[in-house]
Amino acid sequence: MKPDKILFTPGPLTTSATVKQAMLRDLGSRDFEFIEKVQFIRTKLLEAGEVSKQEGYETIIMQGSGTFGIESVIASALPVNGHLLVIINGVYGERISKIAAVHHIQQTRLVFNENEIPDLQKVEATLKENPSITHVAVIHCETTTGIINPIDAIGQICAKHGVIYIVDAMSSFGAVPVNIKQSKIDFLISSSNKCIEGVPGFSFIIAKKDKLLSCEPNTRNLSLDLYAQWKGLEGDGQFRFTPPTHSLLAFAQALVELEQEGGVKGRGARYISNYKTLVAGMEQLGFKEYLTEENRGYIITCFHYPEHELFDFKRFYEALNEKGFVIYPGKLSKVNCFRIGNIGRITTSDIQDLLKAIAVTLKETGIALLPA
Repeated sequence: MKPDKILFTPGPLTTSATVKQAMLRDLGSRDFEFIEKVQFIRTKLLEAGEVSKQEGYETIIMQGSGTFGIESVIASALPVNGHLLVIINGVYGERISKIAAVHHIQQTRLVFNENEIPDLQKVEATLKENPSITHVAVIHCETTTGIINPIDAIGQICAKHGVIYIVDAMSSFGAVPVNIKQSKIDFLISSSNKCIEGVPGFSFIIAKKDKLLSCEPNTRNLSLDLYAQWKGLEGDGQFRFTPPTHSLLAFAQALVELEQEGGVKGRGARYISNYKTLVAGMEQLGFKEYLTEENRGYIITCFHYPEHELFDFKRFYEALNEKGFVIYPGKLSKVNCFRIGNIGRITTSDIQDLLKAIAVTLKETGIALLPA
């Protein structure tokens, strides 16, 4: 069997051997041990968000990718007369807008450039000018560029105007500290194959219970009904439809390993070290970051294509892939970029190995870059 390639992507990620091993058993979805694992996961996720059930927060696990969780919240939280403000500075904000459109939800789009932090004054002005807005949605780490949006400041604005606050924390939760209560977040969504370093299979939602209960009459579909999913898990600990048992077993182990690493702050410290090593090395090789330093997060880093006539991203990508390193194409609408993730079960030595492979690949293709 060939060794796994190292994934420098925003998910799926490179996972630990012990997380993989946790999947090497079969449990029935109604097995007492499995139900206990699910309860363990739901509790530990609240702890990672610095809240608790006693404070009025609940965790709901939803089968499917992160987008399933996002759609579950948008389609369940917005009533028929609801009005959603979507703050957009990348493709994942656009995806929330598309979900709202599919469900015929009234929306207002507040769009910023992909390299621009949302203007808080414009957010507040939009809420003042549109008193019919009932919900606000924003991405925490917009994986298009790796930019980190100011979810705490936006949350204070939402609380001031009495609107429900939805945060897509897909690529940040588990490595970027967030206190859900202090940030006034009503619904936070993430998934199993991101910073907690599990494998794909489900998303999860941490919700303020009173806001969750208000979802009951709003359902627009069957399988993504957020309230019904929670009610089933609360009732007998079981899922309404077949759960991804192996993914959940892996995730329970991943949560144990998160705690062993020092929790969210400890995990974030390793990722920050990866990020600093990557940026320093790429600059030495002549690459330029897309975002200014003050706007960059440490989850994934976006780099411009080199200004060299011989550079071809497909060829570059394939050469690295053959060497055992998987990076990520860009998703920017106006600029040619590629992305390198700093997350998953990787360390600075893995980053250094990637940098060596990039240097060799540039030499093989006859590209000599000046330091950035």
